Amino acid sequence: MLQAPRGRARAALRRFAVAARTMAGASGRARLFDVRTREEAAAGTIPGALNIPVSELESALQMEPAAFQALYSAEKPKLEDEHLVFFCQMGKRGLQATQLARSLGYSGARNYAGAYREWLEKEG
Repeated sequence: MLQAPRGRARAALRRFAVAARTMAGASGRARLFDVRTREEAAAGTIPGALNIPVSELESALQMEPAAFQALYSAEKPKLEDEHLVFFCQMGKRGLQATQLARSLGYSGARNYAGAYREWLEKEG
């Protein structure tokens, strides 16, 4: 007998994926940035998110691509990237990060207003 997948967790992840795809548009793919502290992110994050604490985001987004790659083991976002999604625990730091990224020329920066808290509630 087949067991049904954990309904709520799967449904929450599906909703988030749909929201990210919608935000990314038909041709793009959203990149997720967890701007909480390293300790918060280590305790749990949205799968696939890159942790860059909001306190170091400005310097990270101004780094040379090679330095960013060396520090974060990920490709630095490009100014023309359309689908950069920032989130924190409850929404305030995610919004701050989004505004900071936009001020640096990342016009595709978006805030996941529901934040990790909403994702976690729906996941569990």
